Formats: sequence, structure tokens, C-alpha cells
Amino acid sequence: MIRLNVLYGHPADPAEFDRYYEAVHIPIARTMQGLLGWTIGKCQPISGPEQPAYYMIVSLYAESRAAMEEILASPAGQATIADVPKFATGGVTFFYDEPTVLVPCTLS
Repeated sequence: MIRLNVLYGHPADPAEFDRYYEAVHIPIARTMQGLLGWTIGKCQPISGPEQPAYYMIVSLYAESRAAMEEILASPAGQATIADVPKFATGGVTFFYDEPTVLVPCTLS
């Protein structure tokens, strides 16, 4: 399995980022076919008022890197990628990894 991680920097207008992400970006991204899963998490500080390095982390899962690249190369994948600059005013970083599950868990 491969995971594509998307790390969003802190947006200029968090409320607008959230609105756009939920109302526009997620519906576009949902048109991508072949993903095994998808998680979204807003970053929270460990303690105190310090701001985490990122605003949100999104992980997309596919069977292999080749499968993920095929998904991203599809018209739906290209539309999803093209939409990112429209709301990611705090910048965005993408990277792949191959996760190893040490303790099984159930995500709900």
C-alpha cells in the first residue's frame, strides 16, 4: 500500500479554507476512482497555545504508487490537483510513504 500525504500550511483565512475545502474541494476529490481510503485531520498543538507546523494533513491510500499515479493522472485526479491552488493560501506539501501498521486499529 502507498500513502500520499498532503500537508496544508496555515491559510490566510481559515474559515474560508474550511468552507471551500468542504463545499468545493471534497466533492471534486470524491470523483477520483480507485482510492482505498482517505483521511483528513486538522492539526492540534501538543500543549499550550503554540501553533502546529501545519493546518491540516490529508492522507490518500492506494494499492501501489503506480495505482496512485494512475488515479492522479485521470481527469478526476487532474481536476482535484488543479483545484488545490484555489484554496491552499498557506502552501501545500505532498509526499509519498509506505505505511507499516504496527498495531491494528479500526478507524471510524
